[in-house]
Amino acid sequence: MKQPHFLLAGMLPGLLIWLSTFPPLLPWGFFGHRLINKMAVFTLPPEMIAGFKPHLEYLSDHAVDPDKRRYATHFEAVRHYIDLDHWGDNPFDSLPRDWTRALVLNTHYEIYTQIGDTLELFVAPGTTPDSDSIRLELTANGKLMQDFLIPTEVYRAFVIEHVRNAYYEEQRLISCAAWRKLPGMEGFSLDCESGIALEPFSVHGMLPYFLPQIQYQLTEAFRLHQSTRILRLSAEIGHYIADAHVPLHTTKNYNGQLSGQTGIHAFWESRLPELYAIDQYNFFVGKATYVNDIQDFYWDIVQQSHLLVDSVLRLEKQLSTVYPSDAQSCFEERLGVIVRTPCTDYAQAYHKALNGMVERRMRAAIQAIGSAWLTAWVDAGQPDLSILKNKSDAAQQNDTVAVLNQHKLPVLRVRPHEE
Repeated sequence: MKQPHFLLAGMLPGLLIWLSTFPPLLPWGFFGHRLINKMAVFTLPPEMIAGFKPHLEYLSDHAVDPDKRRYATHFEAVRHYIDLDHWGDNPFDSLPRDWTRALVLNTHYEIYTQIGDTLELFVAPGTTPDSDSIRLELTANGKLMQDFLIPTEVYRAFVIEHVRNAYYEEQRLISCAAWRKLPGMEGFSLDCESGIALEPFSVHGMLPYFLPQIQYQLTEAFRLHQSTRILRLSAEIGHYIADAHVPLHTTKNYNGQLSGQTGIHAFWESRLPELYAIDQYNFFVGKATYVNDIQDFYWDIVQQSHLLVDSVLRLEKQLSTVYPSDAQSCFEERLGVIVRTPCTDYAQAYHKALNGMVERRMRAAIQAIGSAWLTAWVDAGQPDLSILKNKSDAAQQNDTVAVLNQHKLPVLRVRPHEE
C-alpha cells in the first residue's frame, strides 16, 4: 500500500476570505458543481495546494464542462448516472463492479451472412464471470442453431480487444475470422460476411464504471507531468464524483417523472444548495485521505446515494399533499429571465424534512474529490506540482476545445438534462 508523505497546514484564512467574497447567486444548475470543486482544493496537503490553489477559478469554472458536452458526443450522458433500479431490487449483489466483467456478461453480437441474413450470438443465460468457461449461443429468428464453450479468460481478452477498447467507436466491427480464432469456434463455418458487437449495458448509465477510468487518466497525467491534463482531468473528475453523491443520479426515476414529481432533480441538487449552502452549510470537511481500493471507493459512494432515493422522493411527495400547488412553485427573475422554481417557503420545508441530507452529500463529495486527487498524485509518485504554477488559462482552454473536437460526433437522443 502506498502512503503519502506530507506536512499538514491550515488553509483557514484563505478559505474564509474566499467565502466572504462569494457571489450570492450563480447561474442556475452550475452552482453546486463549482462550489464543490473549489472547496475540495482546501482538503489537500500543502504540496498539492501549492499547485492547485492558483487555479481555483479554473477548477471551479471547468467543473461544469462535462455537462456542457452532454449532447455533443455519443458517450457523455451515460457517464453521469447509473440506473441501479433497472438491475433489480439488489443491484449491488448482481452487478459486477468491474467494467470488463460487465461487458463480458452483457455484450451480444449480430453476424451478417453473405445472403443477407442476420444471426445473433449471445452469452447463455445464467452465465457468471467466475465460470471456467463462457457459453455463447448462436440463434436465427430466436431459434438456437449452435453453441460454443470458450475459456473465460480467452473470451475476456476477446471482449477487451473488440468491445471495451472499441467502446468509443461508432461501430464495433468484428470480422468472422476473429471469432474463428476463439477456442471452440474453429468450426464456425457459416456463410459469415461480417459482424458487430452490441453493448446495451451502458445505456442504463456507467458512472461507477467510468470513474476508475478517469482516475487512471488523472494518475497518468500526474506521472507524465502533463500540467494541462492534470488541471482539466481534476476539474472533470470532480464533476463526476459530485454527480455520484446525488441520489437521483442512481435511479431511472431521476427527475421524479415516474412518480409525478417532475423537476425534483433541480429542486434537490440546485435550488436547495443555492438557498442554503453559503449561509448555513459547513464545508470544513477535514483532510483528503489516500484511497486503497479506488473501485470499491466509487461503488460505495453510489451505494450510499442510492439508499437515499426513497427519502428524497417520499419526503417531497408528502409535502406536496400539504402545500397547495400555487405555493409549491413560483416565478423569479434570473439574469433577466423569468423562470419557474420551487417557492422559498416550500423549499425551506423540504430542506428541513431532509434533515441535512444535501449538506452531508455535498460535504462527502468535497472530501471524496480531494481524496481522488490526492490518490492520483500519490499513485503517480507525488511529483512536484510547481509545473502547474505558470499554466495559462489560454492553454487550458485550448486543451478543453481539443477534447470536444476529438469527440465531435452526431448528437444523440439521450436522457434530458435534469437541470
